[in-house]
Amino acid sequence: MDLLRFATAGSVDDGKSTLIGRLLLDSKAIFEDQLEAVERTSMAKGYDYTDLALLTDGLRSEREQGITIDVAYRYFATPTRKFIIADTPGHVQYTRNMVTGASTADLGLVLVDARQGLTEQSRRHAVILSLLRVPHLVLAVNKMDLVDFSEDVFNSIQNEFTSFATKLTIPDLTIVPISALQGDNVVKRSEHMPWYAGPSLIHHLEHVHVASDRDLVDARFPVQYVVRPKSDEFHDYRGYAGRIAGGVLKPGDDVLVLPSGFTSTIAGIDHFHTEIEEAFPPMSVTIRLADDLDVSRGDMICRPQNAPEPSQDIDAMVCWMTNAPLRPRQKLAIKHTTRTGRVLVKDVQYRLDVNTLHRDLETKELGLNEIGRVQLRTTIPLLCDPYEKNRTTGSFILVDEATGVTVGAGMIN
Repeated sequence: MDLLRFATAGSVDDGKSTLIGRLLLDSKAIFEDQLEAVERTSMAKGYDYTDLALLTDGLRSEREQGITIDVAYRYFATPTRKFIIADTPGHVQYTRNMVTGASTADLGLVLVDARQGLTEQSRRHAVILSLLRVPHLVLAVNKMDLVDFSEDVFNSIQNEFTSFATKLTIPDLTIVPISALQGDNVVKRSEHMPWYAGPSLIHHLEHVHVASDRDLVDARFPVQYVVRPKSDEFHDYRGYAGRIAGGVLKPGDDVLVLPSGFTSTIAGIDHFHTEIEEAFPPMSVTIRLADDLDVSRGDMICRPQNAPEPSQDIDAMVCWMTNAPLRPRQKLAIKHTTRTGRVLVKDVQYRLDVNTLHRDLETKELGLNEIGRVQLRTTIPLLCDPYEKNRTTGSFILVDEATGVTVGAGMIN
């Protein structure tokens, strides 16, 4: 069954967690005892309704403050499609959590409160989703029940956001009026908004086309593990396991192994215990080559006439995720696909104001949750593509070698 990963974002109290609770409830993805526990908690808090946000806000501090702090992942399915939801925080100080949750998303879902309209946080999250090259964006205008399901209010927010979105890289934009608390236009079309002719939110999520978003032209296979069973049944078996990052690979294809530069032919592709005729993103497979080559973790299998350019000088947009600022001359570890090395920060070119898209050229450091353009020099060549071309081979993380903590996430220009 087809899978859609989507991330929710929006200002505090826009109703993200309530919306996800509504999706889980109306798609029958909640057990009775879970619902009863939420109903008991809601009653104990003195609410006159069932607080569906409690289904996702699992941390005690989240429940006490009524906000989302950590990224909460939830899974559900309809007869049409499987879903993985990343419920990301709305607060400015948790921007790094939002970047983490949205980095693998096929679709970004930004909520706005119909009473408040577009806020600075709404624009901020739209900019971050655009920077992360999330190909589909849905703006859900929530709490329409609190503005009497007004068409004028919806049209005003729609026009304002559509105008703002022209400055961003958003290939596909859909805007839906909803009430997460009452369920209007979430799973079923709302009777309260006959003026809205578009699909319900779940109908759009079920039918948005994501297969063509992946790069099916440039073959990229980062080797994660060398499979050598050394058993009687697979005595001479040698395979290279990993996840397809781009392109389509088939038995008989000529391939190039980087960084060694050796060439060979694909002898076979194994998926679990079955030999398959082709592999494409995001499948995890084991590739067997016709020749015995020196291939190890961190190498990349690609096409001889279509290979990434190995590079040690990297220009990237970096989201900084720790309290100590990022400064020039800093040394860090870098992880790019299955390849690891060390990196020197050559220069911080500018800091991006994600609210106004203004570039601050005066700054020479990035603080917690800030995003900016950085020049890096790596100890090993990275086999990379521009992030806008391939989100897997165009991204990396930076790690503090002393603590092992991930301190930054980067997108290669």
